[in-house]
Amino acid sequence: MVSFLLWNIQKKNLLETVAKLVIQHDIDILMLIESNEEPNIVLRTLNKSANVNLFDYPFSNCDHVRIYTRFPEQFARPIFEDNRFTIRHIVLPGMIDIILIVIHFVSKVNIRDNSQSMQAVEFAKEIISTEKRIGHSRTVVTGDLNMNPFEDGMISANGLHGSMSRNISLKGSRIVNGKEYEFFYNPMWSLMGDKSSGPPGTHYDYRSEMISYFWNMYDQVLIRPELVTRFSNDDLKIIYTDGEKSFLKPSGEPDEKNFSDHLPITFKLHL
Repeated sequence: MVSFLLWNIQKKNLLETVAKLVIQHDIDILMLIESNEEPNIVLRTLNKSANVNLFDYPFSNCDHVRIYTRFPEQFARPIFEDNRFTIRHIVLPGMIDIILIVIHFVSKVNIRDNSQSMQAVEFAKEIISTEKRIGHSRTVVTGDLNMNPFEDGMISANGLHGSMSRNISLKGSRIVNGKEYEFFYNPMWSLMGDKSSGPPGTHYDYRSEMISYFWNMYDQVLIRPELVTRFSNDDLKIIYTDGEKSFLKPSGEPDEKNFSDHLPITFKLHL
């Protein structure tokens, strides 16, 4: 089993809190977005309280995403990167290999929704190209997508094509206008709203406009059909405390002053 932690830390110095979460949730792959700390400082913080399986930092040219692994860097080398996403081929001894893609998608502050959707189409092409190159589609996409699961870029067939239904995703693909499009399963739909065991989203944004979702599910994980049976929804969680301090204000929204405007998520894959 491999455990993952993703957090957009909003350029805050949250290393002690991150290290605490890594220990509490027994994390193997840590993915930080908007982290300004030098990797050697992060590694020093992560490893000072660890007694086995020290963390490593596989070299990266991606500005927005930093990945730290509890295994040597040669098992998570980058296949392709740009300044907003990194694609890694995770090859661990005794386990099936997977493609891990971590992205900090462009924000709605900077572009309009329809431009976001078009960029999602281009991102999806990069995913498919990588899968053809590696020879399989055991792919996981995670990160701050800056879109909700129901937005066009997330659900369109030529975009990320994320289904809310495990059973639908297990069909593998669907045909649209004579062309086949493979699904992703997006389990984040299940954590939206008050039925969630934690907060109803990962990011809160109130705007004095006619339409406001208040809570958004920008931080997500999407899983290709080949890996869906190796994923349990019970292992997916929005984290809102380190056991001592809450990441939420008394009113229930993320405490961006002391922590981040995003909440971290954890998930596991049985590889």
